[in-house]
Amino acid sequence: MERVRVLVVDDSALVRKLLSTMLSCDPGIEVVGTAADPLIAREKIKQLNPDVLTLDVEMPRMDGLTFLENLMRLRPMPVVMVSSLTQEGAEVTLRALELGAVDFFAKPANDLASTFAEGAQEICAKVKLAALAKPRQRTAVHKLDVPPRLSADAVLPRAQTAGTRGGSPIIAIGASTGGTEAIRVVLEAMPPDAPPIVITQHIPAAFSGPFAARMDACSAMRVSEARDGQPIQAGHAYIAPGSEHLLVMWDGAKYVCRLHNGPPVNRHKPSVDVLFRSVAASVGKAAIAALLTGMGDDGARGLLELRQGGAQTLVQDEESAVVWGMPGAAWKLGAASEKLPLEQIAARLLALAHTPHHRAAAPAA
Repeated sequence: MERVRVLVVDDSALVRKLLSTMLSCDPGIEVVGTAADPLIAREKIKQLNPDVLTLDVEMPRMDGLTFLENLMRLRPMPVVMVSSLTQEGAEVTLRALELGAVDFFAKPANDLASTFAEGAQEICAKVKLAALAKPRQRTAVHKLDVPPRLSADAVLPRAQTAGTRGGSPIIAIGASTGGTEAIRVVLEAMPPDAPPIVITQHIPAAFSGPFAARMDACSAMRVSEARDGQPIQAGHAYIAPGSEHLLVMWDGAKYVCRLHNGPPVNRHKPSVDVLFRSVAASVGKAAIAALLTGMGDDGARGLLELRQGGAQTLVQDEESAVVWGMPGAAWKLGAASEKLPLEQIAARLLALAHTPHHRAAAPAA
């Protein structure tokens, strides 16, 4: 089996040692070198031709973002950012994802050794899956032993009948790896009076607030991190907090956001399957849903439930996705009626929201 060749770039000797040791313990990964700053990294990339780079943000001689921007312009390759779990760290990491980084691993400021040990499985999985992402494609990935995963049943039982209580459409979007950029593209194209949008993006709790604020700044819609009990209104987009599942519920007079502190579903919290199942149960055929780029298959079964309930469903196509895991899994299940390039998704969601099928959806008695 061909191993994923990794170059570790970090100005901290301790982090370089910890990361290298941890990654080298995985039989599917080979650490081919380390670099203390971007200028050394640049030479080692030429010498070693790694498959994946792990990259710190704050480094001497050239900051990580400047290096990443140059790298993506001159020699695009999969990059996993290693960033701090702070407000500033979140902002910088989101910028790195905009510049082309595939994924990120968040580290606290203290007790690095125990944190890296606890997150060994996560960072190894991210690095190996990054090797599959564009612009480089690989065929073999060593699978890690992982704990049993729960379905959406662990949070919300599947409804026997789908509802269409509110009458007007609600758009539901799910995404993971590459999703912060894909969601930005969709939200930037939305008018200020667009139908309400509910979003689950796999993201750490410390990052979801800054991500929502970043989306609010670039969209004509009002974008916020969802709050429990918050009414769902046109012209607004609601992003699931990074520590709780987001559900759409009918409270007797209006749709509201509900946050659920249940277990991870498909090993994710928030989970796209949970959001989609709640939308299928509460909104039914008045819903429109899209599953965007992401690793794994979270959201695929939920999208199928939506389609079976009469909702309009689509997925991002393989060519425009960073990783076609989640949308690909949904497509193979027959969960989507269309697959589209990212740049066409916003317009299609709006067109579906304005079809007679959705305009005429009558409130339930």
